Formats: sequence, C-alpha cells, structure tokens
Amino acid sequence: MFMGEYQHNIDDKGRMIIPSRFRKELGSTFVVTRGMDGCLFIYPFSEWERLEQKLKSLPFTKKDTRAFTRFFFSGASECELDKQGRVRIPANLRAYAKLEKECVIIGVSTRVEVWSKPLWEDYFNESESSFSDIAENMMDIDW
Repeated sequence: MFMGEYQHNIDDKGRMIIPSRFRKELGSTFVVTRGMDGCLFIYPFSEWERLEQKLKSLPFTKKDTRAFTRFFFSGASECELDKQGRVRIPANLRAYAKLEKECVIIGVSTRVEVWSKPLWEDYFNESESSFSDIAENMMDIDW
C-alpha cells in the first residue's frame, strides 16, 4: 500500500526521485499515465493489469468509456527506475501535469500520484475545508 507525502524536484532532464518507501512496491518498471485533477498516476504492473481488465470489461459502445480509455491509455508510458532511484517522466506527461521544478509525490493506496507543488497546494487547500463533508457524503465512518 502506498501512503505519505514527499516533496522532490524534477531536474532539467525530466528525472525525479521516487521515494524509497515506494520503490519496492512499484518494482523496477511501472506505468505512468495521466491522472485526474491535473496530476499523474503511477501504477505497479500488477495494479495496472487489474485496472486494464476492469476497463476492458466496460462496454466500448458507450461514449464515456471510449473517451476515458483513450485519455487514460494514450497517456500511459512504461517507465523504469535508474540506479539512483529516479524516473524520467516523459515530456507530454510533464506538460499535462504542469511539472516544472517542485513536485509533490503522494501515496494513494494502490497508486502513487505526482503533482506540481502549486497545483497540489491549491487542491489541498480547497479540499481541506470540505474533508469532513466529503467523508460524510461518501460513507458512514466513525472517526
């Protein structure tokens, strides 16, 4: 399981350090793709394959299914760690997520998300005030 928040920089070659706590579970090669809300999603291959099977089971005759799978799979890239624990994020994905220098890497259960620091701060600040309401609307949890 992935959890936690880490801040790293992307270098001029588009490389970013993956937190050591995430490396073992991700493995040496994994999938990076466009995520929701302007971030990138990183999946270990086992989770990517599970997700792929789930998406394949959706009816391709539905417009939303076709649109989502195009968006999701066309942005996907197989990536690998170098000896320093870095991954090179493809230019198209860096542009999509507005990754320029400072970034935030967060663990979200079955995936890792990569955010530009300014976008993460905006998202976090907007969501923080409504966290209790979101939780209440989603499920009945006793905090």
